[in-house]
Amino acid sequence: MRTQNRITVAHGDGIGPEIMDATLRIMDAANVGLIYDTIEIGEKVYKAGHKSGISPASWEILRNNKVFLKAPITTPQGGGYKSLNVTIRKSLGLFSNVRPFRAYPPFVPSYFPLMDLVIVRENEEDLYAGIEHQQTSEVVQTLKLISDPGSEKIIRYAFEYARAYNRKKVTCMTKDNIMKHTDGMFHKIFDKVKLEYPEIQSDHWIIDIGSAVVASRPESLDVVVTLNLYGDIISDIAAEVAGSVGMAGSANIGMSHGMFEAIHGSAPDIAGKDIANPSGLLNGAFMMLVQMGKADKAELIQNAWLRTLEDGIHTGDIYRANRSVKKVGTKEFADAVIERLGQKPEKLKAVEYRNDVLISINVPEKPAMKKELVGIDVFIDWRESDRDPNVIGDKLLNEGSTDRLKLKLISNRGVLVYPEGVPEIFKTDHWRCRYTNPNGEIVNNADVIELIQKIHAIGFDFIKTEHLYHFDGERGYSLSQGE
Repeated sequence: MRTQNRITVAHGDGIGPEIMDATLRIMDAANVGLIYDTIEIGEKVYKAGHKSGISPASWEILRNNKVFLKAPITTPQGGGYKSLNVTIRKSLGLFSNVRPFRAYPPFVPSYFPLMDLVIVRENEEDLYAGIEHQQTSEVVQTLKLISDPGSEKIIRYAFEYARAYNRKKVTCMTKDNIMKHTDGMFHKIFDKVKLEYPEIQSDHWIIDIGSAVVASRPESLDVVVTLNLYGDIISDIAAEVAGSVGMAGSANIGMSHGMFEAIHGSAPDIAGKDIANPSGLLNGAFMMLVQMGKADKAELIQNAWLRTLEDGIHTGDIYRANRSVKKVGTKEFADAVIERLGQKPEKLKAVEYRNDVLISINVPEKPAMKKELVGIDVFIDWRESDRDPNVIGDKLLNEGSTDRLKLKLISNRGVLVYPEGVPEIFKTDHWRCRYTNPNGEIVNNADVIELIQKIHAIGFDFIKTEHLYHFDGERGYSLSQGE
């Protein structure tokens, strides 16, 4: 990304064309020296029959150019349309989503004038894999997938970012008090990686109280690294408390490609009115220029942008009669930034970028762990006999077990209901039936097949199975509540 001048540009939907035009005019006025290959993405492309929102020809341009400056798009509702953002992030390996949030008082109102926070969000895994199934009439599931190398990549990136930009602390946020295997893995890897960066402070917050800290004490945070869904949520919180969601930009960084954008949506309700704030996309462009080795141009434009804010030239979303000097539209705001190229802010802190910042991540492949099959969870769709767990439990124990795999327990929505479940527990038609070897022996897939055949023979509708493994001797599955 550092040796090229050709980038892919997409004007998007809603306010996208207006803020992209403003951003490109500013960059051209600053002589950034870029060549733009424009592609069409978004709503029109979806409706033309491309379920991912991008045509194969545009996709090829995007892959070849490696750098993508993207305006927000609209994803049509229904119809099985998939998020283009998620598709691009996962297909190009854009594992790191970097979102800086800074307050600009008193020119943009904020309760936290010293806020200067960067959220580094994992970008490829978690619930955003979008793997969902309806399993019974009453129950649907989504799979949360977290990998060891995926977690290590983003955690290392957060520490390398902190080191490159002279940040003092990295905070990890998870929900590993509940999701002990998925979020627990992320937290454990964080605790290992942080030992390699002794000069950087580190701590961990459970995501619920961590979100409250972002909302109430963001000045106490520096760099936050977290999983995909949590990062998406706390980014909007951070943007709002900093002053405006419309001001925040995002960099999606991979090993060879990058996508840069605003974090807000396409805002079709104000499209075509020349009132949108281009600052979010501009902030994405600043990060793009630094990534491309054009830190001097990023510094030139960003300082002019800060001076524009400082001079009270504001779009409607941040305009305040007692603080602003002039309310302007999208085009006039861009003109004001261009007029101030070469100037620096006098009250806000000017930015200074190093041209030699290059964050490199290497995650070596780890040897496979010893994996031993110790049981299986069989999920069954069943709603007879007033959903009495003793009916299904006794039948599976006496007629639906084998010598090698015997029913140990049944849970419903994760809560133990058999044996000795509390009768007040609310029960759906979705039953997790856990089988293990009665002698604690290792089992195999032939044992599993024998069990499934027996469950089928006695008339139960099994809808899913999950193997229960030990990895290097440690349990690799969760217990039921009450187990």
